[in-house]
Amino acid sequence: MRAGRWVVLFAAGVSAFAQTHWVGTWAASPAPQLPEAAQMYAAKLIFENQTLREIVHTSIGGDTVRVRLSNAYGGQMVEVGAAHIAVRAKEGSIVPGTDRVLQFGGRGEVWLSTDAPALSDPVKLDVPAGGDLAISIYLPKAVEGAGIHYGASQTNYIGKGDQTGAETMEGAETIGSWVFLTGVEVLAPESAWAVVTIGDSITDGARSTANVNHRWPDYLAARLRERGGNEVAVLNAGIGGNRLLRDPADNIRFGTNVLARFDRDVLSQAGVKYVIVLEGINDIGHPGTSAAARELPTAEDLEVGMKQMIERAHEHGIKVYGATMTPFAGTVYPGYYTPAKEAIRKQVNEWMRTSKAFDGVVDFDKAVQDPANPDMMLPAYNSGDHLHPRDEGYRAMAAAIDLGLFP
Repeated sequence: MRAGRWVVLFAAGVSAFAQTHWVGTWAASPAPQLPEAAQMYAAKLIFENQTLREIVHTSIGGDTVRVRLSNAYGGQMVEVGAAHIAVRAKEGSIVPGTDRVLQFGGRGEVWLSTDAPALSDPVKLDVPAGGDLAISIYLPKAVEGAGIHYGASQTNYIGKGDQTGAETMEGAETIGSWVFLTGVEVLAPESAWAVVTIGDSITDGARSTANVNHRWPDYLAARLRERGGNEVAVLNAGIGGNRLLRDPADNIRFGTNVLARFDRDVLSQAGVKYVIVLEGINDIGHPGTSAAARELPTAEDLEVGMKQMIERAHEHGIKVYGATMTPFAGTVYPGYYTPAKEAIRKQVNEWMRTSKAFDGVVDFDKAVQDPANPDMMLPAYNSGDHLHPRDEGYRAMAAAIDLGLFP
């Protein structure tokens, strides 16, 4: 009798577990620490007896949540004295009654190992779909920032002392980066899953309006919510200045190359089922400007790199959709565009459309090009530098994505 009872209980436990799983609702990809000589950010990326309150925009909601902290690229152990999560009200304030203490293995503090992540224990919180959360991290001892996403297009807050549970932070300064924070996950139905968008500054939302979430992945998340409610999350793994094949020559804010960061930023994401890849324009544009001219790849070099991502994703049962590179003729950055570079872009785009190497193709090139001059971006979509879209351009990119790719 007792043996049968245990079988029944075990079976019930398995059934309950199978009904839900973790799915990322927000993510950001980290880049290496700035060297000491870089003064532009250094003053705000060294913390001591301070609280970071970081604002993130969810894609799907849930009633149970956990947070992924990260010491990626960190050169020392980091002590987190306390961490909280809450629903954001406005600016750096939180909605009363929503504050939750985050624990790690049942403890209120955690040490982040060098170059390692840490997952919080689950907590009950009504996480809104398409809403804002505030994650507060107290750093009691002097430490350099790590797990840094430099170009957040989001204002975050720094206050003195432990203000992790404060409804409104006192004397807060602001910072435009996410630090020690790379993910938020919700417990979701088994039918829910995530699409990761990996790319460069155009995926990261460069030159979009700050604090309003007008990156093309944000617009895509909104379209998916309108279509299917709360079952498809969108995770942004874009890094400004990023390249597919090579690390940056002199600006580590551009992040390590996609082939190096693919496992951490795509394959390790909770609940990922699809990935959209928009990469290559910096591989073409940077050589001769911020990188050595000899680093200019051939179209075949870029195609081989993309095939590597496809194969690695397929090993994990993830479908890969390739996104064509957008027009960049007339860009204001000297040397970034040349006719020879344009020929490489066009060759790779045509290969993406015709090779069937990807599980599907998103034609961002055609979505934002000027019909009267296809080598250039439509003026209504151009942010002003002839490389990055403005909000309307990012909206057009998201609108060009066939939602049938995500059945």
